[in-house]
Amino acid sequence: MPMPPIIIHAPTPSGGRIVTVHAKGRDERLGLAHSDHDVIVFLADAGLLDPERVLDNPAVVTWEGAEAHSYEPA
Repeated sequence: MPMPPIIIHAPTPSGGRIVTVHAKGRDERLGLAHSDHDVIVFLADAGLLDPERVLDNPAVVTWEGAEAHSYEPA
């Protein structure tokens, strides 16, 4: 089964990045991440096995609006 697309959105004005997963025809918000650790926890809670391995896989994760792994305010 293919992995659903994961989006790490642009940093918010207050810092952090919204994390969403597209599944079953809709986007589901997983949370507001302030670090890679937060993203990993969100993905693990959503049922993804070994989530730290996908963070730099562009076929699975899209980093929008800023460099990957950057969580500073916009």
